[in-house]
Amino acid sequence: MTPAKISDACTEFYNLLEVLDDAYWEASNVAKKDTVYDVLSVFNKEVAELNKLSIQDHHYPYEMITEGMRQVSPKLHRLEDKIDEIIERTTTQIRLRQILKNVIIIIDQQSNRWSTNS
Repeated sequence: MTPAKISDACTEFYNLLEVLDDAYWEASNVAKKDTVYDVLSVFNKEVAELNKLSIQDHHYPYEMITEGMRQVSPKLHRLEDKIDEIIERTTTQIRLRQILKNVIIIIDQQSNRWSTNS
């Protein structure tokens, strides 16, 4: 599988931020909000750094920038496994499942690459 480009990562991360924002406000208790906010904050920092890149660089392969991204993979997998418990609204569950699948592929590609390079 070819590595995701920066433009691919940006698109998927923006989509994830959008659905996580909805999930946060729809969460029925503080524990669920904390779970969503934890992932949301990691991706907000990464997107902020990606926004600093030149648009001409968006065709290059994506590489993690922030330290939080190197630690987020297990959290994404837990969130994926517990979507039905954490997210109440059906439309948000559906959107999150679709987007998480793509984001996990990008993150796991990088996590595997990063762990073999360390």
